[in-house]
Amino acid sequence: MAASGILRDDEVKSLNEAPEAGVRILQISGLVKWFDTGRGYGFVIPDNGLPDILLHLSCLKRDGFEAPLEGARITCEAVARQKGYQCLKVLSVDLSTAIHPVERKSRAHNTVSPSSGWVKAKVKWFNRARGFGFVSEGEGSPDIFVHMETLRKTAITELVPESWIYVRFGEGPKGNMAAEVRLSLEGGPAHTN
Repeated sequence: MAASGILRDDEVKSLNEAPEAGVRILQISGLVKWFDTGRGYGFVIPDNGLPDILLHLSCLKRDGFEAPLEGARITCEAVARQKGYQCLKVLSVDLSTAIHPVERKSRAHNTVSPSSGWVKAKVKWFNRARGFGFVSEGEGSPDIFVHMETLRKTAITELVPESWIYVRFGEGPKGNMAAEVRLSLEGGPAHTN
């Protein structure tokens, strides 16, 4: 996939190609990590620990399904391609676990006022489907909880483990909690703590 996260024409064409003879097709179940109808694709987190599976809108439509919501359960047939796994055929979509946009806005989410300046922190882990993760300033420093709603305020779709971000945090009900998150301080605050 192109570094920009947008599929090139040659990548879109390869989505509809039949697998080569002798290629193993796997039946996979998992949760929709995210799906962007504007881009026409998204990703499924497989239950069996395989890497994320590319799910294209044309595959869904061909098999009689609409674009799924984040958190929906999908069963599909997938194949390993040069750039990773991709869905060949959607077998079922279960929306009972999906995060509906109306629910997302009404869910209770604790917010905190920042009591720190901007600090550089490393992403320990982040699970978009669960909606949260943790970052740390370093060895011996307490973890800082990061909620998906905090990321959405600045249009950050996900945090990648082992990457560095900038965060301002305050004291939440269970410890340090991010109040603001940025991927870069360029064009932002002039200094960090």
